[in-house]
Amino acid sequence: MTFAERARNIDAAPYIERPAKPTPKERYPTKDEIQRLIDSADAPHMALAIHLLGVGAILDLTWDRVDLARGIINLGLDDARTRKGRAIVPINQGLLAALQTGKASAMSDYVIERGGNRIGSIRKGFEGAVRRSGLTDVTQHTIRHSAAVQMVSSGPWRKWPSTSGTATPASPSRPMGFSL
Repeated sequence: MTFAERARNIDAAPYIERPAKPTPKERYPTKDEIQRLIDSADAPHMALAIHLLGVGAILDLTWDRVDLARGIINLGLDDARTRKGRAIVPINQGLLAALQTGKASAMSDYVIERGGNRIGSIRKGFEGAVRRSGLTDVTQHTIRHSAAVQMVSSGPWRKWPSTSGTATPASPSRPMGFSL
């Protein structure tokens, strides 16, 4: 409407009242619920993807950036597609076991792959796992947020920047994986 007013197609844009913003969802799946979700994955690559949802940038992740011996994942990209930068995150014991299994059966350079082909989206597989697990109100975002909540509630905040790649606990954009 403002565009039409500026282009002089109409004399004045009418006032349109916007609805109030909905209250944010405060859903943080528990470790048991996340384990149910992983157990409900219908393929090994989906189980590994759910494990990695707390890490972020999982579909771009290649095995050369996963150091199982040192227990770290380097989320940085060599081609600098983004100026934002990405973290180096630790691998916890639950994630280590899933990564070791995935590495043993890997058919490509990508951590999340199926039959040697890179996965473009995990949306349908994730939704299927949620449905089979019987959980409600669980999205990829709530899983990722749960990883951040676990990290903040489990340890000293001064370690936050080195593990999450962020400067403050107020901006957990790259949290580490789950400790299942």
